[in-house]
Amino acid sequence: MALVVICGQPCSGKSTAAICLSEALQALEFKPTVRIIDESSLHLGRNQSYAEMTAEKNLRGVLRSEVDRSLSKDNIIIVDSLNNIKGYRYELWCLARAAGIRYCVVFCDTGENHCREWNKERGEKGETAYNDKIFEDLVRRFEKPDRRNRWDSPLFELWPSKDGIKQSSTAIYDAISYLTRKADSKSRDIRVLQPTIATQNVRKSEANSLYEMDRATQEVINVIVEAQSQGLGGPMNRISLGQQLPTINIQRQVGLPELRSLRRTFIKLTGQSSLSGPPPPSDADSAKRMFVDYLNREIGAA
Repeated sequence: MALVVICGQPCSGKSTAAICLSEALQALEFKPTVRIIDESSLHLGRNQSYAEMTAEKNLRGVLRSEVDRSLSKDNIIIVDSLNNIKGYRYELWCLARAAGIRYCVVFCDTGENHCREWNKERGEKGETAYNDKIFEDLVRRFEKPDRRNRWDSPLFELWPSKDGIKQSSTAIYDAISYLTRKADSKSRDIRVLQPTIATQNVRKSEANSLYEMDRATQEVINVIVEAQSQGLGGPMNRISLGQQLPTINIQRQVGLPELRSLRRTFIKLTGQSSLSGPPPPSDADSAKRMFVDYLNREIGAA
């Protein structure tokens, strides 16, 4: 149904906001399926994950992959992490668009001094806290969301240091209303992202189809080259590929560079047509038939 990105400085109340939002959603009459994805749910330590750029990049990759696997039109996914890089929020927005679901950002706008105090209190209580050096680095690199960006919109802002975080908080209430309100022609403020060709899932058979297409067309090229070499440079006609396969009809010598160029063009055209039509053939014989028909049109007998 939706992807909710919780955003904010370290120790700004994001996890509390995620829990409040989840509990408020599950208290609704139709009880949607809600899942919170965060570092702890994936058994990732925060200090270790943000100790260096490589580890942080790996953390974002793991979270993104888990979100991608979990998204569907039957549940609401809440990403409870820093989500501090605008480029990363854009990647999450792309995942929501590919899934064709709603998307929103909940921003915990807590002052840096309050975040420091809360981080210190956690450490004193023996709870998981950020190392001071890591904390300051994350605060410095935080990129505040901007509702003018499509990947930061709609944006619901919380002020935990002033008002606290409750299910009755205005931002929580507005987010729930946005996530659960019925979308129709009258509700123009409700945006259900629509997938594009660039974000649609690749067909499961595509990798195998491309492999078969590449292999089959190369076999046809090899047969033509071999037949022409046996003809000692003379004109060739009706080159056979075997039983139940069409015959290649050419009346002139075709060099290997031209054959390779024709092969590349054929594969490109086949790939383009499969975006709006049926997928390319997944077996070698079908690919050979298509390629031979193409060659006969381009270099075949008149």
